[in-house]
Amino acid sequence: MLTRRHFLAAAGLLTAERALADWVWPEQGFVNPCKAALPREIAEHELVQAAWEGLDPARVWDSHAHLVGTGDSGSGIVINPRMESLLNPKLYAQRLFFLNAGCAHNAPGRVDQSYIERMQNLLEGLRAGRRRGMKLLLLAFDGNLARDGQVDWERTGFYVPNRYAAEVAAKYPADFEWGASVHPYRHDVAVQLQWCADNGARAVKWLPAAMGIDPASPACDRFYEVIARLGLPLITHAGLERAVEGGDAQELGNPLRLRRALEHGVRVVVAHCASMGQDHDTDRGANGPAVDSFELFARLMDEPRWEGRLFGDISAMTQVNRAGPVLARVIERTDWHARLLNGSDYPLPGVMPLFSINYMVSLGFVPPSAVPVLRTIREHNPLLFDFVLKRHLQSRGRRFPARVFETRGFFDRPALAPGGKR
Repeated sequence: MLTRRHFLAAAGLLTAERALADWVWPEQGFVNPCKAALPREIAEHELVQAAWEGLDPARVWDSHAHLVGTGDSGSGIVINPRMESLLNPKLYAQRLFFLNAGCAHNAPGRVDQSYIERMQNLLEGLRAGRRRGMKLLLLAFDGNLARDGQVDWERTGFYVPNRYAAEVAAKYPADFEWGASVHPYRHDVAVQLQWCADNGARAVKWLPAAMGIDPASPACDRFYEVIARLGLPLITHAGLERAVEGGDAQELGNPLRLRRALEHGVRVVVAHCASMGQDHDTDRGANGPAVDSFELFARLMDEPRWEGRLFGDISAMTQVNRAGPVLARVIERTDWHARLLNGSDYPLPGVMPLFSINYMVSLGFVPPSAVPVLRTIREHNPLLFDFVLKRHLQSRGRRFPARVFETRGFFDRPALAPGGKR
């Protein structure tokens, strides 16, 4: 059983390591209060009602939500032992923050189930009993594999099996869809991808730096061939990675490395629009100058040959370590809007230090009048907070249109029409 004292101690440990310096913004404290249903006056507030205007709830899928747990249900989830040891303060604190974000920190022996129940409660609050159809796309998470196809458990931060994600989605079809995670170096990669497709997977998720995947390697070609044939999109992190420990090869998140997947006809969704970190501009040589990862993503988006294949998701882009000029540009690039997908990156909206509503106001993204409402929403329902905040974002008179949130059609199969368009 984890208390407020545990989290404050964990925050202190992280600060001591200087690992929190650029992402803690304790505007609403360190601990998710995990409150229940919204007060009626907030649930019926015009800010919440306006967020649903022009949307078909049945087409609104949150395309980026993580399935988290400890494996206490027999799910097969594996957590690196270092995350449970105070000898590794950063990892220890991350585990506490993630469990608290999902309000599963105070459920000894039933963390897996508590995490699912909390997501269902949040969905019900988001729908407000009238907006049926909205779902979360729950993502499995494969391990870190060496080139010989063997899992390197020492480098694996956590592992969430495809079978478990499929079982959860099948058990609660009104609430969840699921996305697989298959490492391309697995010897049976084609068999695993086929199983995932046959069992309802809507996408495949990668986090290259944590999983030890080089998207530009020929070792991925078999994966690309199969996933393109199956019509499953690849949702892959790009840019700097800090949420999940694993490999230390940040260069694997270079957006330019994704050209190989695009050349194989894969639809690629770049998580967070590569909105944090820098990578070498390998178009100017293997050791080209370091530039913002987002600029390399933007370069790919502006290459006409990838229209219909390259997309971005806006998950996590309202966090304090990502919001700023990059978020403004994504909002203002109306020519990209048809290629953007909304996702929450749940449970991260429940990690209290990661967001600052005051910061969003200072950047001009939301009006000051929205602050008290958004703060109250977040204390009760981080999913609704993420949704309402993004629906009201604006920059230079531009906003994200409904299509960014109505993502269901993107995940329908067959995925591609002739010519690679959706």
